[in-house]
Amino acid sequence: MDAFMSLAHGFTVALTPINLMWGLIGVTLGTAVGVLPGLGPALTIALLLPITFQVEATAAFILFAGIYFGAMFGGSTTSILINTPGESATIVTALEGHEMAKRGRGGPALATAAIGSFVAGTLGTVGITVLAPFIVKVALSFGPADYFALMLLAFVTVSSVLGSSTIRGLTSLAFGLLIGLVGVDLQTGQARFSFGQMELLDGIDVVIVCVGLFAVGETLHLASRYRRTKEEIIPIEGSLWMTAQDWARSWKAWLRGAFIGFPMGALPAGGAEIPTFLSYFVEKKLSKKPEEFGKGAIEGVAGPEAANNASAAGVFVPLLTLGLPTSATAAIMLAAFQSYGINPGPQLLTTQPDLVWGLIASLYIGNVLLLVLNLPLVGLWVQILKIPTPYLYAGILVFATIGTYGISQSVFDLGLLYGIGILGFFMRRYDFPTSPVIIGMILGPYAEQQFRRALTISQGDMTVFFTRPLSLTLIIIAALALLLPVIVSTTKSWLKKTETA
Repeated sequence: MDAFMSLAHGFTVALTPINLMWGLIGVTLGTAVGVLPGLGPALTIALLLPITFQVEATAAFILFAGIYFGAMFGGSTTSILINTPGESATIVTALEGHEMAKRGRGGPALATAAIGSFVAGTLGTVGITVLAPFIVKVALSFGPADYFALMLLAFVTVSSVLGSSTIRGLTSLAFGLLIGLVGVDLQTGQARFSFGQMELLDGIDVVIVCVGLFAVGETLHLASRYRRTKEEIIPIEGSLWMTAQDWARSWKAWLRGAFIGFPMGALPAGGAEIPTFLSYFVEKKLSKKPEEFGKGAIEGVAGPEAANNASAAGVFVPLLTLGLPTSATAAIMLAAFQSYGINPGPQLLTTQPDLVWGLIASLYIGNVLLLVLNLPLVGLWVQILKIPTPYLYAGILVFATIGTYGISQSVFDLGLLYGIGILGFFMRRYDFPTSPVIIGMILGPYAEQQFRRALTISQGDMTVFFTRPLSLTLIIIAALALLLPVIVSTTKSWLKKTETA
């Protein structure tokens, strides 16, 4: 009951005119970004991080959350109409949605995606409301050793799941940890990895790294692939309304997708890709017309889109209660918290109730706004696809440069921005994930702090990490997450060689 009383207070915060305005801007911008192929919420929020120096925290996070949810909604438009996922999480939507569009059923495909997103997003937000206070109570029992083990688990799962290979993921994570160590060590007062540069004594600003990797690096990567793809927009024919049969085939898929997506989004490095694929296979298995899959089955759009938006809601649970990001966008939002000097975690609901509950309430409001924006205005979003991409890429680089220079008026920071951006380009080019860099940079110093605290309390006894049941359990899970893929891969190779012999 306390949670719902807090939520009621959150609505009084979210429904103020200024916060409603930021929420509307967020969902509108997010939808537009989701529609544009290749762009995404992580890039957009990274580009807007400099506003954290001017805009009040609650308003900024309502804006960022609106962008996140809006991009999840908008990504289905390009998947369905041009077979080009606007977001990686909408890859599955393209499988059936584009086939429906080619058969003249693009309208119902867009409708089931939008309504499913609304249903799942709302159910996911209810999950945040109910689960957040409970997880906070559990997290308050964590000691320094437990927190370090939790960080270790986050590092391993992020590196294993977000990268194409564990080695690439761990390499990106190590680079992020290295960046996080730059500057003066607060305990010893010694400069680390500053190379005699005064500008590095305060460390590398997380905003510069986020904008460099996700805005500059991603834009350079997209520009390098500009002429490799040719996009053909399929016009929307017929009515947007779903038939009675469409509703009958969709509503169960929406609910199943929501219940698959939310817990997967809340897991460390769960992301949205895994639940969307899982939802697709579940719908194919349960469908009474499995022969339609691959030819335009509406359940293949409804389920994955619901899972996509529910997982986006699930991401906020560990982010707000434990300070753990489970996606690239969550990592950028964690960087925004750091810009405000706010540490997400168990104390956040007590120290920043207006921010937390105002943000959660804004998700309910944003879902309604998104439904209103997406169905009637689908023609407008299709027109956005006609923006010349060279102008779009140039605009992103200009905004990234102006925003970064506006923070500190430092030419050194601009050089750092484009140096990291070029590194981000090569990371994307050679399939190294960028999210572990941000997560390592932000969580690395915190993990180091908890590690030192645990050793101080135990007077240097390393067994403290293995004698506490919770920390031991988390370390074992982390070890399994790291070793199991290697064991499975080695076993498969051995069996294959045995069969060949």
